[in-house]
Amino acid sequence: MNALTKSEAQGLADSVPLSQIDLSDASLFQNDTVWPYLARLRRDDPVHYKEGGIQGNFWSVTRYKDIVAVDTNHQVFSSESSLGGITIVDAPMQMRRPSFISMDPPKHDEQRKAVSPIVAPGNLSKLEATIRSRAIAILDSLPIGETFDWVDKVSIELTTQMLATLFDFPFEDRRLLTYWSDTATTTPQDGNAEAWARRDTVLQECLAYFTRLWNQRVNAEPGNDLISMLAHAPATRNMTPQAFLGNLVLLIVGGNDTTRNSISGGLLFMNQNPDQYAKLRANRELIPSAVSEIIRYQTPLSHMRRTALVDTELGGKQIRKGDKVVMWYISGNRDAEVIDNPDAFIIDRPRARQHLSFGFGIHRCVGNRLAEMQLQILWEEALKRFPAIEVVGEPQRVASAFVHGFSSMPVRIPARAA
Repeated sequence: MNALTKSEAQGLADSVPLSQIDLSDASLFQNDTVWPYLARLRRDDPVHYKEGGIQGNFWSVTRYKDIVAVDTNHQVFSSESSLGGITIVDAPMQMRRPSFISMDPPKHDEQRKAVSPIVAPGNLSKLEATIRSRAIAILDSLPIGETFDWVDKVSIELTTQMLATLFDFPFEDRRLLTYWSDTATTTPQDGNAEAWARRDTVLQECLAYFTRLWNQRVNAEPGNDLISMLAHAPATRNMTPQAFLGNLVLLIVGGNDTTRNSISGGLLFMNQNPDQYAKLRANRELIPSAVSEIIRYQTPLSHMRRTALVDTELGGKQIRKGDKVVMWYISGNRDAEVIDNPDAFIIDRPRARQHLSFGFGIHRCVGNRLAEMQLQILWEEALKRFPAIEVVGEPQRVASAFVHGFSSMPVRIPARAA
């Protein structure tokens, strides 16, 4: 937390009036100073109403059990895109595109079912060899004894290669997927109409590219890729172009940002906790639980938003129909009422998969097992090759209250002693 100690940062957060705490301020995440404010709200006001924040009026839900209560009650708390969707930012109405994560049942269930075969156990086992061969090639290409950007060369490259495979996307153009993902998750803080229009122009280019792929596959035999699955499933075959774009953005961001930021965060946490890094090197059977702990500790999506469909009560607070309700997964994952010693990074933590990073209930991340597999394989292969990978400078974090991630992180792989 910059130059402040943890206790000093908490003291500063405790001195701020509750009414002034605004978790929609992206600078709290970019500067990595959000933690004491989350702790303050969990302690003093776990269902907190912010009036007149950067993103308007909204409720912040910061305790684990309250988050689960919201996430599992779609009859009261809606994900519908027309009401605002799943992020704290209210996009202009004409840019609110439906996708299955921003739908309530039964539409959600039908469209989610269209793409779920891509991450079925049988298909995951087929993907494992591809993931491993690509992780090996990426790691073997890294320079030894030189500083390089881990985010660009490893985190983005591995996840973008796998995303191209899932879409059967032209491999030489795969970095377009990264570009579109970054564009989709970069939303104007101030409602600037020109900035929204620029963002939309880029996403329309994404739609045009994928529409060409759709047109090639819709009349062909069904393939084992996401575009073919959408094109041939009854629930999605006749989507409007904007619904197609909504689902594309969901699948691109879900398959890219979350995994890549856990890859970056994991290496950072190992460097910040050398005892845990040494423990992992000594016992590689801990990799699966280490991966779950990395995903909890990073929480690659800070929040999900819902809109109240009726007047209701949560945590002793009266929530009105139409209110924006934001579940801060990043806070629930540090809730000491549910997770023992939650601020510590412990790779052999009991019940390591008891976290909120993948969501809860019907909207739980469809690709969670694929994300875990990519992380697990990367750590297996990295530990075979390198006694250490050192973070040698301060990582640069993304200015977003939604994607909790990194734009760069300088690292160095020490040369082995002769």
